[in-house]
Amino acid sequence: MPYYVYILSSRSRNIYTGVTNNIFRRVWQHREGRASRFTQRYNIHRLVYFEGHGEVYRAIAREKQIKSWTRAKRVALIESENPRWDDLAARWYDDIWKGPADPSSSSPASRTPPLNYARGKRDDTV
Repeated sequence: MPYYVYILSSRSRNIYTGVTNNIFRRVWQHREGRASRFTQRYNIHRLVYFEGHGEVYRAIAREKQIKSWTRAKRVALIESENPRWDDLAARWYDDIWKGPADPSSSSPASRTPPLNYARGKRDDTV
C-alpha cells in the first residue's frame, strides 16, 4: 500500500504538511473541512506537492523531516517540483467530482493514484 507525504497551501501560501495512505480521500477531506482545524481555519486545501513511499515508516519519517525544516526550505521543495504552486489535485475531480456524502463510496476519494502520479514522486529514501 502506498503512503503519501503531501503539502497543501492556501492562496496566500500558508502551508500544511501531512501524511496519508489515500491522497484522493485526504485532499477531499481537507477541501470539505473534515480533516484539520488548521487547514479549515486558514482555507488551506490546494495540493501543491506530494511524494509517494512504499512503507509507512518512511512516509512518517519524511513528514517529520519536512516539518522540521524552515519555511524557506519547504517553499524551495514545493517550487522545485511546482514553481507556480498549481493545485495538483484540481484535475482529479474535474467533471466527476461532486463531493459524495460518504468518502468511502466508490468516488474519486476512494481511489489511490500511483506513486508517481502527476508531479508527485516516489522516494523511498529519507
